[in-house]
Amino acid sequence: MLDSLYGNLPMWDKLLRLMARLRSPEGCPWDREQTHLSIRENLGEECGELLEAIDAGDDAMMREELGDVLLQVVFHARIAEEEGRFTVDDVLEGLCEKLIRRHPHVFGGARAENTEEALRFWKEAKAREADA
Repeated sequence: MLDSLYGNLPMWDKLLRLMARLRSPEGCPWDREQTHLSIRENLGEECGELLEAIDAGDDAMMREELGDVLLQVVFHARIAEEEGRFTVDDVLEGLCEKLIRRHPHVFGGARAENTEEALRFWKEAKAREADA
């Protein structure tokens, strides 16, 4: 079914198109009506279910719950895009930039010989971001 809708697009693109369609006038009335506030609790519930799956060591459940958490991220990003606030690409770009900033021992000239040093770099970068 997915391929008949969106062909050979990368899976990420298929997901974004599915969400756009669900929110479109031809999509689902419930999905169209949702706001950041109306689906806020869903994010917490899905994160809790993911934590349960991790604690249980249940890979099948974890895979499903990761998808549910990702759905919440994509849903919120889609709402924001429709409102002209930001896009999912903005979210991804910000995340990538943060990962690079917080790993100077991987993407910069710093060296981390162990986990403790890597964590120190992370915390230092995070503190600089909070001060900025």
